[in-house]
Amino acid sequence: MKIRKPPEWGITPVPQSQRVLRAIDLAVFWTSLGTGLLVYQAGALLVPSLDFLTSLIVITAGTLIGTLPLALAGMIGGKDGVPTMVSLRPSFGIRGSYFPTWLNVVQLIGWGTLEIAVMAKAGDLISSTTAGFSAYWLWVIVFTIFTILMGIGGPLLVVKQWLERFAFWLLYGSAAWVTFWALQNGGLSRVVGAKAEGGLPLLLALDLVIAMPLSWMPLAADYNRFASTPKGGFLGTYIGFAVGNIVGYAIGSILILATGSADIVGSFGYLFLGAPALLLILVYELDNCFADVYSAAVSVQNNLPKLKQWVLILLIGGICAALALFINIENYIWFLLWIGATFSPIFGVVLSHYYILAKQKIDVEQLYTKGGDYWYSKGVNISAIASWAAGFVVYIIITTYLSWLGATIPSMLTAAALNIALAKVQKRIQVVARRT
Repeated sequence: MKIRKPPEWGITPVPQSQRVLRAIDLAVFWTSLGTGLLVYQAGALLVPSLDFLTSLIVITAGTLIGTLPLALAGMIGGKDGVPTMVSLRPSFGIRGSYFPTWLNVVQLIGWGTLEIAVMAKAGDLISSTTAGFSAYWLWVIVFTIFTILMGIGGPLLVVKQWLERFAFWLLYGSAAWVTFWALQNGGLSRVVGAKAEGGLPLLLALDLVIAMPLSWMPLAADYNRFASTPKGGFLGTYIGFAVGNIVGYAIGSILILATGSADIVGSFGYLFLGAPALLLILVYELDNCFADVYSAAVSVQNNLPKLKQWVLILLIGGICAALALFINIENYIWFLLWIGATFSPIFGVVLSHYYILAKQKIDVEQLYTKGGDYWYSKGVNISAIASWAAGFVVYIIITTYLSWLGATIPSMLTAAALNIALAKVQKRIQVVARRT
């Protein structure tokens, strides 16, 4: 595998000659992000509150619903070759995109830290149980180094040289292995026959599944801008992520019900050759961490375009490693979820602007022009900010008083509807002003 210096186009559109990822390439990439150890853990949250058949229906429905806006967000990058945070400029304004950009950097550093911590803990568990060797800090360093190397290599290398040649086959081979052994010796009857214990409303369970593909929206265009065609990028994203997410959630539910373990990592201890299978899944988990660190670097460049991408990848990877060593990640998860909740209304605004108000047309040159079409009021579109705030408030109210309802979709729809309404009011005012 060759490690090369990343291309230096930064946040400018990817040249057409570099848009080489076909639908199948992006399907492999997005199926890799749609599954993994953390997705298994999310699937484990659905049971035994729900029985397996109900959880499977919720998983399928939630994934098909949630993956649609993810693929639509990625399609903006596939058409114009720009990264996600730059794609926010037409709706929020050039300066208006800076605030969600910093939020995105914070959440990506958080998720990168979580990924490294989870991999290091699992790696330490394997080495301590199989070889009597425990050194969490060493595993943190090892996984961080691999993450940084993949980030410097960039998306084309990760997809073509890593995922398609090795990691994709390792993950699904090991996933098939653990599923088979979990269902052996009566495991299938325990999974199918498990009774629902209640405590998780169906709409809230659906929201837990929908939230997973939506959490990847702030990264979608960073990779789909390498798509050879917008349509191929959309199909590859939708099919690839949906398949990976359904499989990942289902395996998580199966492992908990079949083994009776309280957590996913512990459930591997009940399986024949479970430790080697877990190690292979950890290897595959690296691409999720790569996506967090790489997109954090690209996002920083939206606000600070002169900084070198490879320097940012080194810096962000180092921060994630340091946090993984010293922070109790279990307490940090709630902060990450709160930050992630802010992005549902943000993309309600972005998708409604791009697909309804702008009719899928962006003036790419104006994305980088101070005082141009996307400058609005001193660089900020106040209507978009107000729409986002309304969606955010709806999210908080629902999670506080109507948690059974699930807040993700209502929050996104509120922001989208208000953004469209305010844009039409503004247009009407401008028409009246010109007549008078």
